[in-house]
Amino acid sequence: MQQILDRFIVLEGMDGAGTTTQMKAVVEAFDQAGIHCHATFEPTSSPLGTLVRSVLHKEIVTTPLALAMLFAADREDHLHNPITGITKKLNDGAIVISDRYVFSSLAYQSVECGFERVNALNQFPLPKYIIYLDTPIEDCLSRIASRDNGRDLFERQEFLALVRDNYELIFSDLPDSVHLIRIPGQKSKAEISAMILKILKQHSLL
Repeated sequence: MQQILDRFIVLEGMDGAGTTTQMKAVVEAFDQAGIHCHATFEPTSSPLGTLVRSVLHKEIVTTPLALAMLFAADREDHLHNPITGITKKLNDGAIVISDRYVFSSLAYQSVECGFERVNALNQFPLPKYIIYLDTPIEDCLSRIASRDNGRDLFERQEFLALVRDNYELIFSDLPDSVHLIRIPGQKSKAEISAMILKILKQHSLL
């Protein structure tokens, strides 16, 4: 059974769901409460994560499996880097909140590589809390279209429909000790933030 990391919170959702916006709101709430919090994201800003982003932005061409392997390598370093790693921050007493984690790989890379292959690459510890922004595909695409940087490799309607189905598959098989917090992503940013913070307080994290 995979290890469950206490005080580790992950925000998940399809591209355009608003995970980055909501992570900033949660981190601000922790800061205001004087709670030691470490905010992070995937792909990371490390050399491995930068390489992943270059593939996503179509600056580098590689195979779907190679991209899945790059994501997994970035995640290994993200977790276990002796200076900046998630486990190091947790051991130092911080609450860690990440904008995306292993579930994004399982949802996205499985479309082209197959679930079992991607799952085999990603046998990493699980977070205690998953906040899933359950946002309609049409809303995600509308938000993506408003960005200045255009669409990346995964931002296509048909693809996102498969990604959404993969998320549901993943969440149907979570250990009982992992808390899945499903938030309706079509609500306003302020409403979503208020719902997330209320639930975090209920779990005595805030």
